[in-house]
Amino acid sequence: MEIPLDVRHLFKTLDEWLIALLEHLSEADWEKQTVAVKWKVKDVVSHLLDGNIRALSLQRDRYAGEKPEGIQHYQELVDWLNSLNADWIKASRRISPGVLTYLHKVTGPLVSEYYASLDPWGQAIFPVDWAGEKTSLNWMHLAREYSEKWHHQQQIRDATKRDGIMTREFFYPAVSTFFMGLPHTFRQVEAPPGTIVQVRIPGDAGGDWYLIKEKEQWTLAEKPDGLLSVSVEIPADLSWKLFTKSIRPKQVMDRVTINGDHRLGEQVLQMVSVMA
Repeated sequence: MEIPLDVRHLFKTLDEWLIALLEHLSEADWEKQTVAVKWKVKDVVSHLLDGNIRALSLQRDRYAGEKPEGIQHYQELVDWLNSLNADWIKASRRISPGVLTYLHKVTGPLVSEYYASLDPWGQAIFPVDWAGEKTSLNWMHLAREYSEKWHHQQQIRDATKRDGIMTREFFYPAVSTFFMGLPHTFRQVEAPPGTIVQVRIPGDAGGDWYLIKEKEQWTLAEKPDGLLSVSVEIPADLSWKLFTKSIRPKQVMDRVTINGDHRLGEQVLQMVSVMA
């Protein structure tokens, strides 16, 4: 059975590019501000290391040192995760760039090996909450993990004026993962059945995504028959920042093109495909 989005083979190369990037950062580069308002480059590198360590400890080894207590709502979960992230970033500020790079060299291959070993059709350890899933399959979980690694490395490249990872092979899977959150973003939007929303990311690395209103829900679809209710075009360099909540819709309206129903078009810009 074909896997809807298979990213297992991409982790190793993505990590190799990260190591090569880190080894060529200057002392000043490590202190540059990223598009993530609270984090400098060194903080993002630390966060990526935390992701590796958590993947190995919590996912592979099933060791949970801290568990959320009494969480009932999505925002409470987000707040708890943000607290964990902040604790790690604060503690890791005493770690040198050289040691951070070394630890990435150690943990990165182990994470890639673990992810490659997972049955894509098995049940994931965590659901992809921002897509509205209560349970997720591993292929979706891995796509989420890939999009995290991709966009954080992209933040480092953006901040240090390095070439981005904006190729078809590596950008397209990340942005396709982000669009898995589009039906959830529209879950409370009223529209007649058959309403079609098109989102376009122009360029060789981009593509077209379609959302269609069925009787009870919104669903991602291959190019459907029928007239578009709205077409939204978002430049690739803005899309990943927008969908990871690093910038907000009002900041990009002058570069986004909406043709058709603006109510639906503006809802597309509200999609956030990270826990934030």
